[in-house]
Amino acid sequence: MLATWWTDTFMPILGLLIPVLLWMAFWLFAVNWSRVWPTLREGAWAPVVLLGLLAAIVWSQLSAAPCCPIVAALPNFWWQLGCVALLIGCALFAGWLQGVLNYAPVEVSVEPPAHHDHGHGHAADHHHDHAEPAAPAHHGHH
Repeated sequence: MLATWWTDTFMPILGLLIPVLLWMAFWLFAVNWSRVWPTLREGAWAPVVLLGLLAAIVWSQLSAAPCCPIVAALPNFWWQLGCVALLIGCALFAGWLQGVLNYAPVEVSVEPPAHHDHGHGHAADHHHDHAEPAAPAHHGHH
């Protein structure tokens, strides 16, 4: 009895819950929502909506079946659209929660550091490859 409950009930729920928790963790801990909210207000919400629609359309073609009859007999495309909308809603909820908790993730720079003088005393316009051997010095002998 316990083994069938474990495999028939708990594991499918866990299989759905883990990706959603990872999704929420990403949007809560890896995205700086203090920068995303103004971008969404300026019009970035439209591509998010279009990408959500596109994801639902593609998903409905890959998995062309009505939703499980336990929840509701939703036709193809509509249940996929509902799931995508719930995922987008979860991401927005994570952004709201980040603001309520006054949390901001650590900023990680993906740009390479700016080139700077190595302290050799060279002029700024003088470039040379440090890997090349130095030219032999002239000692005034001809």
